Amino acid sequence: MKDSRRSFIKKTALGATGITLSASTLGMSAKSYSSILGANERINMSVIGVRGQGNGHLKRWAGMAKKDNIFVKTICDVDENLYAERVKTIGDLQGEKPGTEVDMRRVFEDADIDAVSIATPNHWHALATIWAVQSGKNVYVEKPCSHNVWEGRQMIEAARKYNKVVQVGFQNRSIPNVRKAMQALHNGVIGDVYMAKGLCYKPRGSFGRSENSAPPAGLHYDLWLGPAKWRPYNEKRGHYNWHWHWNTGNGDTGNQGPHQFDIARWGLKKDMHPVRIQSLGGYYKYTDCSQETPNTQASIFEYEDGKILQFETRGLDTNGEGKFGVKIGNIFYGTEGWMEVNGSNWATYMGKKGEPGTSSEAEGGEDKVVGYLAAPGGGGHYANFIAAVRSGNKADLTCDIYEGFLSTALPHLANISYRLGGQSIDFNPTTEKFINNEGANDMLTRDYREPYVVPDKV
Repeated sequence: MKDSRRSFIKKTALGATGITLSASTLGMSAKSYSSILGANERINMSVIGVRGQGNGHLKRWAGMAKKDNIFVKTICDVDENLYAERVKTIGDLQGEKPGTEVDMRRVFEDADIDAVSIATPNHWHALATIWAVQSGKNVYVEKPCSHNVWEGRQMIEAARKYNKVVQVGFQNRSIPNVRKAMQALHNGVIGDVYMAKGLCYKPRGSFGRSENSAPPAGLHYDLWLGPAKWRPYNEKRGHYNWHWHWNTGNGDTGNQGPHQFDIARWGLKKDMHPVRIQSLGGYYKYTDCSQETPNTQASIFEYEDGKILQFETRGLDTNGEGKFGVKIGNIFYGTEGWMEVNGSNWATYMGKKGEPGTSSEAEGGEDKVVGYLAAPGGGGHYANFIAAVRSGNKADLTCDIYEGFLSTALPHLANISYRLGGQSIDFNPTTEKFINNEGANDMLTRDYREPYVVPDKV
């Protein structure tokens, strides 16, 4: 039985829902609550959204049960058809079956849950995170951390106000060899890095079209839509296909793309937004598909100092780039050479002849970058989150919500340009508004559907 002090939680109204959680009569502050967790105390978790990536979350957390004293207390998903298989799998992994909930608000009311892991469709990421931190939970949220730019800023404000640890699922931030590559760039291995390129070359076929229909039994469709504009149920806009419709997703530029956007910005050392954005593309080849987002998209971002970030999405068959034949990865260009990052492998090529330089396997290479390899907690991104939850210190995270927001904003900005016909648009990094472009500014946020409203004041 957990210490009774863990049952206390700060009284909080969950945004526009009007739901109020039980309160501690001791007047415990968010800061003091976050420091309660001991180094070895069990961390109770809930995974919200357990299809696809969320199922991976479940297995990761339950797999940490013995070593890291993690317990998945509740599985939460709007599709009850998933419950039986997920409950059995997690019960087998951690030795005790989890409970189930359809509505995430019931999870937030449970004062025994310390942290939540959010793997819903993109349009739910921000509101779920804000509700969670308001209720005293720490949060691991999948990329992109938000569905639009304004939501990301609201997530930062909420995390800071309630003093909660919020990690974004940019797993590369905790991979030692990727961290080594970034340190090598920052140490000048290819000179001054003036341009970074992200590649998302991921062929995808047509998923076709279908007529609107009644939602399948067991799927709570109103909860699934949540903050998004009401649309009749259509299986081609549902499970996974939600990625390719603007109401719920952000296309592959905002799906696979954010991982490589994050590495590109990291390598450039840009702790800021760009000042100019342009993105062009289209949906090519398939005419029998209801997809709204492009399958081919080229985007370019300019920073205040003139440095460039390029990003390219190719959804049809294509070649790779560089000597690695990179398709999902990054290429960095410096004044003395270039670096290719392909997964967790990387290599540099120097001078006019492109002679091999430092690489992930280079003898003595680790000596040059020691001190940047290990993420707090060890064992990857999930363990890093748990280490930060136990310390209560956001500085222990390898991808705090602020970093996650900056990298998430890039595909959102690109998609705004694309949806405006490929306009070159100027952006003010301080105000987070476009300059003299109200049409673009309108797309920084969205109209929310009651009662699933991201609040102006968190």
